[in-house]
Amino acid sequence: MKVLIDIIKSALPVVIVIILLKVTGLLSEITSVAQSAVLKAGILNVSPSSPDRHETFNYNFTLKDLNGNKVQFDQYKGKVVFINLWATWCGPCKAEMPGIQKLYSKTKDDSVAFVMLSLDKEQALPKVQDYITKNEFTFPVFMPSGFLADQLQVPSIPTTFVVAKDGKIAMKEVGTRNYDTEKMIDFLKKEVAK
Repeated sequence: MKVLIDIIKSALPVVIVIILLKVTGLLSEITSVAQSAVLKAGILNVSPSSPDRHETFNYNFTLKDLNGNKVQFDQYKGKVVFINLWATWCGPCKAEMPGIQKLYSKTKDDSVAFVMLSLDKEQALPKVQDYITKNEFTFPVFMPSGFLADQLQVPSIPTTFVVAKDGKIAMKEVGTRNYDTEKMIDFLKKEVAK
């Protein structure tokens, strides 16, 4: 019994610190900084490869832009679509966003549609808007409007998809990645050229 009490006493300060970081929102910032360092080291560079392109993406759902305008996702049919699921409370998501911004800047004229889909709750819209503005991100950001396609019901974020022009899922990456790579740019250009 004494051993158990000693373990609890030694773990209690760590638990309290973690709870305080979570409550204040600093835990997300700390994980974002740590993930950013790993991304800069090149350890998490994406290496896109096409899966067995059997799964067809379901375009039958609606999004909202940050001004509240509804967007039917089927408007992206026939285009290459880069979809990233993220949230402001997700440190790993925030770590990969500068690389996605760079990829967007390099490919936005190459017929690739970007959909940065925030999974924050609807009442967090001002927080999402502030985060995007503060970081000077220019890629299109959306939030769900009602249900999402089954493919977007993912168990963890960040998750990124590339949907090909034929509606097949060309790439799916779960976890933090650096998308600002020549391999990724070449992959998107090849998808656009198909």
